[in-house]
Amino acid sequence: MPKVADIMSREVITVTPETSLRDLAQILSEKHINGVPVLDDEGDVIGVVCESDLVKQNKPLHIPTVFVILDSFIPMESPWRLEKEFKRLTATTVGEIYSHPATCVAPDTDVSEVARLMSEENMHTIPVLERGKLVGVVGKGDVIRSLL
Repeated sequence: MPKVADIMSREVITVTPETSLRDLAQILSEKHINGVPVLDDEGDVIGVVCESDLVKQNKPLHIPTVFVILDSFIPMESPWRLEKEFKRLTATTVGEIYSHPATCVAPDTDVSEVARLMSEENMHTIPVLERGKLVGVVGKGDVIRSLL
C-alpha cells in the first residue's frame, strides 16, 4: 500500500490569515491547485483554505424566515446564523473563511486513510506534518494519480 510520502507534493504553497481573498484566488488559479495550508506567525499549520471556501464566500445571502406577533419580528432561525452569513459575505481575508483546525497526516500514513478522510470529511487538501513541521501537502489529484 502506498504511503503519503510517495504521493505528496513537497513544494508547499502556503498563505497566512492576513492573505487577501484576491491573492488567494490568484494563487489557486495560477498554480492549478485546490487548496493551501494556512500558517500562523510561527509557521505552524492552523488550517486549510480551499476553492470551496471561496465559492461559499460568494454564494447569495440567506435571509431567515420570520413571523410577526404584536408588531415584533421573531426569526425562525438562530440570529447567530445570520451574523455568520454576513461575516462570510463580507470577508476579505483568508482568516475570515479558512477551515480550522487543520486535519493533518504523517508521511507514513496509508493513502487509503487519506482517501477515507477526503471522502468522509469532504476535504480536498491535507497538510503533511513530520515532528510538527509542514513537509508536504496531499490533494485529491495526488490520490487519483496514485491509482495510475
